[in-house]
This record gives sequence, structure tokens and C-alpha cells, in this order.
Amino acid sequence: MENLFAILILAMLIVLFIRLFKKFNNPHWKKPFKPFSVIWRKILFEHVNFYKNLKSDDKQRFEFKVHEFLINCKITGVEIEVSEIDRVLVAASAIIPIFAFPSWQYHNLKEVLLYPGLFDEEFNTDGDKRNIAGMVGTGYMEGKMILSKQALHHGFKNESDKKNTAIHEFVHLIDKADGNIDGIPSLLLEKQYTIPWIDLIQKKIAEIYEGESDINPYGATNKTEFFAVISEYFFERPKLLQQKHPKLYTLLEQIFDQKMSKNKKNFTSYEINRNDPCPCGSGEKYKHCCGKID
Repeated sequence: MENLFAILILAMLIVLFIRLFKKFNNPHWKKPFKPFSVIWRKILFEHVNFYKNLKSDDKQRFEFKVHEFLINCKITGVEIEVSEIDRVLVAASAIIPIFAFPSWQYHNLKEVLLYPGLFDEEFNTDGDKRNIAGMVGTGYMEGKMILSKQALHHGFKNESDKKNTAIHEFVHLIDKADGNIDGIPSLLLEKQYTIPWIDLIQKKIAEIYEGESDINPYGATNKTEFFAVISEYFFERPKLLQQKHPKLYTLLEQIFDQKMSKNKKNFTSYEINRNDPCPCGSGEKYKHCCGKID
């Protein structure tokens, strides 16, 4: 009996090891070998507050992960042209929630399909049933993500609404990385916090139903959607989340290993002018530095 128990424990450890190996070592993912595009850096600086709040070394690490994502994940436009801004914003959405895990690779994603606006469950872009802004594909759409371009850009323009559709969908992929989309990111959440996390989710969903919460009501759909919705809140309005839901904020800090409330600046999107400081941190004016290449 003891031998059987030992074999079961060993089997469980092997399964866990395989999952962790897949998480951190995807042999199919290529590494960047070219310098980071100054155009991409300009886009990050103009549109992504998360990036602008980072220190210089962390900015370089963020750029590396964005670059890595873009050379490994295809971004395809459906009835639209995909711009460089579109590509960088998709990549930034992917990197923000896993930034504390430098070796993370989205091995469960091959392509992002970018639609012009909302779509329906049959992926139609016209008709009166279009109410979906983002979706993680299943079945024959496995390995794909569908995003509304309009929603993608809105998520980075308006941070006061606690919504970012692209981050929402990438959190679903993170949730799915352990084999189950259940609102419990087992690969990120330490075991001792699993039960408190589930209990807190149930409590917060009940508050939503009772009309006593500022959390997006869509989060009350189920545990899976709650995790994605509250993650949007965490990355968009961390200080407000910490104020309104301190226990929830603390658990999300542990899950993502990021202290979002420490961000001191709340930037707004703007275009870099020729005489502005160069976003690469050289100390020179943009026109005398990366602006030459731009």
C-alpha cells in the first residue's frame, strides 16, 4: 500500500514537472536577435502607461518580451489592415500580466485575429447579435484569440473604467495554462492561497449580485470571468482596488507578483514631439536620437 502511495505521489510530481517545463521552456519560441524597433518603443511610450511607469532596466525587459511575443505569435487582421500600433498593443496586453515571470511563454497561443469591432459567437462582424469584444478560441479555433481592434485601443485610452479587453483575454490564457479554465491559476497561485482565493471570489460574486460592489457585473458570470474581470481592475486601477477591496488586491499581488499600487504616475496618451526627451532614456532630444531612425 505504501509503495502504491509513493508511486502516485511520484506520478503527480512528474505531471507537475512536465507542466512547469512546458510553461518555462517552449522550444518552438524564438528569441529576438535584432535590436528593439525604435518605432515600437515610441508606441509603448505614447500609449502604454504600464511601460512608462517602469524603471530603465525593466523597460528593456518589457521590450524584450514584447519583441519575443511579436516574432512568435501571428497577428492577422480580419477585414482590416493591422498597423504597428495594433501589433504592439496586442503584445503589451500579453506581457503586462506575466511581466514578473521573465521565462513565461504563451505556448497555448499561435495567432491573434483582429476584428474591426464587435462580433457574435459565429464570428460575424455584422448583424444585431454582435456583443463580443474578445474571445479565447476552443475546438477548431484552439490556439487562437479573437480581439476587437476598437476594444483593444479603448483599453489603453481609458483606464478609469477598469476595463481592458485584451488583458482580460490574456488572463484567460494564463488561467488555461494549467489545463483548466476555472478562475484558479494553479501555475501562479501558491497552494495555501487556493482556498482563500476561491472563498473570496464567491464572496465578491455575491456582493455583485446584491448590488454592493463596484466590480464589473460581468465578473459575476462565474469564477473564470471573475478572475479575468478583477485582473483588468488590478492592472487598470490598482490603487482604487486596494482601497475598495484590500484582501482581493493582496491576493492578486501574490498571483501576479506585482505591486501595482506602487506606481506613482498616471500618464495620458500623447504623441512624442521632436524636442521631447527620447524615450530610450539617452537624455538627448528625440530628434537627435531615436527620432533620426524614425
